[in-house]
Amino acid sequence: MTLPLHLLTGEALAGRGVGDVVVLDGPEGRHAATVRRTRVGERLLLTDGEGARVEARVVAVDAASLELEVVAVATDPAPNPRFVLVQALAKHDRDEQAVEAATECGVDEVVPWQASRSVVRWRGERGDKARRTWDAVLVAATKQSRRTRRPVLAPTATTAQLAARVRGAAAAYVLHEDAPTPLASVSLPAAGDVVLVVGPEGGVAPEELAALESAGASVVRLGGTVLRSSSAGPAALAVLSAMARWR
Repeated sequence: MTLPLHLLTGEALAGRGVGDVVVLDGPEGRHAATVRRTRVGERLLLTDGEGARVEARVVAVDAASLELEVVAVATDPAPNPRFVLVQALAKHDRDEQAVEAATECGVDEVVPWQASRSVVRWRGERGDKARRTWDAVLVAATKQSRRTRRPVLAPTATTAQLAARVRGAAAAYVLHEDAPTPLASVSLPAAGDVVLVVGPEGGVAPEELAALESAGASVVRLGGTVLRSSSAGPAALAVLSAMARWR
């Protein structure tokens, strides 16, 4: 069974080597001590979310923190190509479900998209709260899936901003149920950003599709069934990961 993983700041892990002592406190330490009931002698993985992989043994526990001795240090390489999921805002928390599963399937960056057919609108405090929720989902899913690199949460994009992102990508694919080309048949670039665009429940509007195609995106489908916005992105990422990473 894989070891539990905890996220720390880069400063907390910087320069740590075998034999050094690290203190896990704050929310992570309280969770490990009181919820997981971690005991002396157990081993954990620590990461800064940017590739550091530190294995440590618990040497002391109190009510709100752990003291750990480092037993191994490594750095996981940055993925290349990078998988970028553009997730249209959706109702009933479906976009949050998408973000969670996408993290488990290997997404490297998530771009919230204010599509024209998105019922949900991120404005003011409501938008700030929604972003914080997405970020918390990314953190929790990173730990659950034992990833040492947490996905980046990009600023919310308009369609014009998304088109600019597509123009700068190594490859970009818009998921659409009527597309003749299956995603599984494409050839991935060796490096750069691979952008996947998922529309809202109402689908990508024709004018948005035209703008993204003009910017260089290819329109593709997953299969013969229609997936919800909460499952289309993770399914597509699974296809890409099977091509490039799960081998």
